[in-house]
Amino acid sequence: MIPPSFDYVRPASVDEAVRALADAGEDAKVLAGGQSLLPLLRLRLAFPDLVVDVGRIPELRGVREDGDTLVIGALTTHHDVMHDPLVRRHAGLLAAATETVADPAVRHRGTLGGSLAHADPAGDLPAVALALDAELVAVGPNGRRTVPAREFFVDYLQTALAPDELLVEVRVPKTDGWGFHYEKFHRVAQAWPIVGVAALVRRDNGNIAEARIGLSNMGSTPLRAAAVEQALAGAGDQDAVARATESAAEGTRPSQDPSGSPEYRAHLARVLTKRAVLTAAGMG
Repeated sequence: MIPPSFDYVRPASVDEAVRALADAGEDAKVLAGGQSLLPLLRLRLAFPDLVVDVGRIPELRGVREDGDTLVIGALTTHHDVMHDPLVRRHAGLLAAATETVADPAVRHRGTLGGSLAHADPAGDLPAVALALDAELVAVGPNGRRTVPAREFFVDYLQTALAPDELLVEVRVPKTDGWGFHYEKFHRVAQAWPIVGVAALVRRDNGNIAEARIGLSNMGSTPLRAAAVEQALAGAGDQDAVARATESAAEGTRPSQDPSGSPEYRAHLARVLTKRAVLTAAGMG
């Protein structure tokens, strides 16, 4: 299908991009890797008057350390994220989950920032950002601001970004010493997960001292399984983990669609959360 007509600009800096977004207001869309926006344009599900292509802004790429935090440029591709030695060493959950995103072609073009800004609750990486307690940094006409991941995802395909703001980096606290695993169930390879679970587990004296669980496709936004996280504290064997993960669907509102009913998704959430936690904790 042919997309609707629109104007196009390719700024060379973040400041130029922000000015273009501010001038266009709500009628602009940001183009990064294009793996989310281009399908929407082709299907005529998006009708921007202006497309702001930020793909040539070099300052938006790369990974660096800032103390106990990794700073990842919003334009860093999935391929670069999953192969970056800093990410693999200090944020293994992000590297592991990114390896499962779509296919190699998408991973070479798609970007971490684009995936998070698209805010599809069925996407892999928004739930991972929640589990990692990531922070997202945006730049607008009034300067920079930092938004915790738990506040960034507002509703289906909606974020806390203002129309004149650009996501510039993702700040990920290092999780050295934590076990991790990303588990998802999908109908065919490269498809969106019917349910996905991002698990981080820290053990002390053989028991789970702390856990963080992010859920994909269990509501209109990615979610944290707070009830499971609380119940896992002190769990020391498979039976305790199984009991704790029975509450994985608590507080969720999974959708009804051809891929599965809410009841089916709730069942998957319990099963996949148990698998992810056991693997992350080294109990599997």
